[in-house]
Amino acid sequence: MNYTVQEIAGITNAQVIGNKDIVIKNIAFDSRIIYSTKNTAFIAINTPKNSGEKFIESAIDRGINVIISEHQHQQFENITWIVVENSVEFLQKLAKYHFEHSHLQSIGITGSNGKTILKEWLYQCLWNEFPTVKSPKSFNSQIGLPLSLLQINDSHKLGIFEVGISNPHEMEKLENIFHPEIGLLTHIGTAHAANFQSEEELIDEKITLFKDSKVIIYNGDHPLVDQKIKELYSSKKLISYGFKDGNQVFIKNNISREENIIVEYGNEEISFPVHQRDEATLTNALALITVLKELGIENEKIVEKINALKAVEMRLEAIEGIKGNIVINDSFNLDLDSLKTALQFLNEYNKPQKSLVLTDIVGVNSNSQELYEEVSELVNEQKFDTVFLIGDEITKFEELFKAATFTFINTQELIESKHLTEINNQIILLKGARKFEIEKLKDILELRKHDTVLEINLNAILHNINYHKSLLKPTTKMMAMVKANAYGLGSYEISEFLQHHHIDYLGVAYADEGVELRKKGITTPIVVMNPEQHSYKTIIEYNLEPELYSFRVLELFYEAVQKSGYDKKYPIHIKLETGMHRLGFKGPELDELSETLLHKNLKVQSILSHLSSSDMPEEKDFTLQQLNIFDKNSSYLVGKLGYRPILHILNSSGITSYTDHQHDMVRIGIGMIGESPNSEIQKQLRSVVSFKTVISQISSVENGESVGYSRKFKADHTTKIATIPVGYADGIPRLIGNQIGSLGVNKNLAPIVGNICMDMMMINVDHIANVKEGDTVVIFNAHPSLKEFASYCKTITYEVLTSISPRVKRIYIKD
Repeated sequence: MNYTVQEIAGITNAQVIGNKDIVIKNIAFDSRIIYSTKNTAFIAINTPKNSGEKFIESAIDRGINVIISEHQHQQFENITWIVVENSVEFLQKLAKYHFEHSHLQSIGITGSNGKTILKEWLYQCLWNEFPTVKSPKSFNSQIGLPLSLLQINDSHKLGIFEVGISNPHEMEKLENIFHPEIGLLTHIGTAHAANFQSEEELIDEKITLFKDSKVIIYNGDHPLVDQKIKELYSSKKLISYGFKDGNQVFIKNNISREENIIVEYGNEEISFPVHQRDEATLTNALALITVLKELGIENEKIVEKINALKAVEMRLEAIEGIKGNIVINDSFNLDLDSLKTALQFLNEYNKPQKSLVLTDIVGVNSNSQELYEEVSELVNEQKFDTVFLIGDEITKFEELFKAATFTFINTQELIESKHLTEINNQIILLKGARKFEIEKLKDILELRKHDTVLEINLNAILHNINYHKSLLKPTTKMMAMVKANAYGLGSYEISEFLQHHHIDYLGVAYADEGVELRKKGITTPIVVMNPEQHSYKTIIEYNLEPELYSFRVLELFYEAVQKSGYDKKYPIHIKLETGMHRLGFKGPELDELSETLLHKNLKVQSILSHLSSSDMPEEKDFTLQQLNIFDKNSSYLVGKLGYRPILHILNSSGITSYTDHQHDMVRIGIGMIGESPNSEIQKQLRSVVSFKTVISQISSVENGESVGYSRKFKADHTTKIATIPVGYADGIPRLIGNQIGSLGVNKNLAPIVGNICMDMMMINVDHIANVKEGDTVVIFNAHPSLKEFASYCKTITYEVLTSISPRVKRIYIKD
């Protein structure tokens, strides 16, 4: 948007007090997250539950000088006021005018589930085809939709907006504001169903959005949806998608048996690989394909775009628990659809025993008997050892659950029973409606209870892997490096996730790392990159595959194979020296090597080498020299062996810079974590790791007073100093104290002051508004980034990650 105050008043019939010529390009509604005051007005939104006018002073303190409000507050000087009759209606009226004068093609997405995911997927697929604007986050309500529409500017050619309702008659208002050319109806489920008299009323309300649409795309597997849309909108272009072959777009093949998914669209077929085959993901994929086809995207490009899709985070947490348990915390919402998703997530873990904590499903307008019969069927399919039911309703249906079942009226009763603390070596799923506060159970069950945590976003890892895969041939394999505890992130948790997503190989440094993974159920091939002599017996016992780099280790390992009684050709990996001068067989040794290998009961599974400088453009000539040596020597050795092992030399930066040398496999390490030396590649990757803590105390330090050991910081004026519970024992180097490093607080950087202590450090928060004890402090993630933090430490990101202490609690986030 780009209007003067006077123009805004004219469009909305508002009153102006002050400067009418100020240009407004943004409207902020939350005083806490105002990121820029330039050309920004603050709107004080009044709702039945809250008044935004109490935050006007905070907005003005941040530098806002234009306020949109239902009342003028005369105590503030030099402020321009746009006085409106109703703040929400003002916003809707302005958004309606702005949208109708924008002349862009629009897609409107509504439904019960999947709106945000499909919006994000569509944006990822279309932003580089058309200048595109979309709803931020899940802004789709009576307030969120207008704010989204006001983001449209003259350069945009396509708008993708989600529209959500909670109550009857809301969609009529939203359709008046926004009338999309293409309407997309996602899955109709139980979300907000309790507010409607019937499912039919809910569907009628949703599809009101499509009154003026030219094209309607919908899930035809739902009989009532199919019937309603055909009855009401028979004159429009209707395209149905779903699993049933009566739809125009459907999955043609048997998805449980075949590697690729084959989608039929009219008379065309689109084939592509999909690792996540749950119903929700595949249904969303069908909707995505249908929209892309409608917009004229070619099939080949559609497949490319699907393969490069990012995941959309919905924060499902996996945490290391007491007594060897893994705790899956999904206490954010509960309906049938999210229960299915959580149960599907359990299948990614190999623990044979599992328990479930499940509460009443609230906010769903359906017959309790039918609802909990369906719930029990879902739960019984998972073969839980123990089920704990909480609530007035679900406990009435205890007999429907086949597992050992215990019932409780509330969460506190379960806590007091001590049942949960008796569980060991299981996976425990916590799934409940918010009102039951079952996150309290997480606090009891988690192994580490520190406020300092390392959050690892598993789907960001998957996105980064898939991005690197998008640069490769479909047949190229990938090895993920999980050595050094997966760069400090947790080798088992990362390996199990990658195994579920069909990684070809895992790489560890030492045999002990591989043994630990095998003991926990990892079956993916594991290469030991630096096998020590004393570990050969263990390597064979646990079916690990050693990298061999000299005649000495080759002979010693073969002796161990013979002593073990192994009667097949044992898989090994041969390392070639190509210029790094660390480990490997050299060119003149290849004849002897090949002769030795041909006379031993060993199979060369792969031939590899390692690039020393692929992340340094100034060393391109040297890297090409290494690649040429590898090409020459590996080809020579293959010829001598008489069979072709897997060839691989590219690491993360090699994948992005020397793709033509991908051979049969590549190895990904720091690229998986979301780091690249190439700034353009970096933009395509997602941050995986967030190191966070909280403010323990805020102190007012007077002029001349000192902070910390050795009095290294002395205040030259009264200064706010925050103490946080993290120190050098957690992996924070002492050298970044004394204002060398900074941490993130409320989107600001706060310098570290004084010496860093073993378990604590202090930061200067004097310049940060509204900071308080308990606020989150970001050690690294986005601001500062991992790379910036490594720069403070005068080191590389690898060292930062591997230095984080085991006592720091790891939390694994999953979509």
